[in-house]
Amino acid sequence: MTILVIVWLLPLYWMLVTALSAPGVVAAGRQPVLPDAPTLQGVRTAVGEFPFLTWVANSAAIAVVAVAANLVMSLLAGYALAKRRFPGRAAASVFVLATLTVPAEVLLIPQFDLVASIGWVNSFWAVIVPRAADAFGVLLARQYMLSIPDEVIDAARVDGAGELRILLEIVLPLCRPVIAVILTVSFMYRWNEFAWPLTALPDPDRATLPVGLSFLQGQYATDYPTLMSGAVLSVLPVLVLFIAAQRAFVSGLGAQR
Repeated sequence: MTILVIVWLLPLYWMLVTALSAPGVVAAGRQPVLPDAPTLQGVRTAVGEFPFLTWVANSAAIAVVAVAANLVMSLLAGYALAKRRFPGRAAASVFVLATLTVPAEVLLIPQFDLVASIGWVNSFWAVIVPRAADAFGVLLARQYMLSIPDEVIDAARVDGAGELRILLEIVLPLCRPVIAVILTVSFMYRWNEFAWPLTALPDPDRATLPVGLSFLQGQYATDYPTLMSGAVLSVLPVLVLFIAAQRAFVSGLGAQR
């Protein structure tokens, strides 16, 4: 486990060291294991000379709305597939599972044609709506809700509770671990997504943070401390979210076994 931790943390450590190093040291290929004179010049350059805060605001707005929509849709669809009895329920579950085999790159052109026909190019809705639900969240919620005893839900129905009340007052309180998993994974995916925002939001002022970081790479030379400073800042929100939801996240993943 220690070896695995070192392997996983080494790129993050090297990114941090590069961000704290002077540009001349990195360009000369003399980057030490520890920066000789740590400097925040890369952070000041990324924030001061580029619209970094605009990129952060764009990513935050898209991620928060898309994650909220995805969480609602995943829980509703997961509940229907797990606890509602209707013709074709098994086929619907298999169909949702089959969509996971479709690469996201295959959908770029049809999705762009669709949002262009609606007039959503350069609109945040072009990135939010196609990501408002995904098969991973639906299947994760369904699998977790299958572990909830049907007798509990049937007893609530006998007492006169409607489906919405059963979902809100009985099912969801039992689903906190899986909600944490969906929330964390969905936010991480939306926050780091690159290809689709690059395609749907060609205006640099509407660029998300991963797309904006690509602007820090020069055509002939790259200021790596500035680039790595932006990368470090982009990692912080995901890291904070994971630490805050770590216990529920691990519990939710363990419950899927």
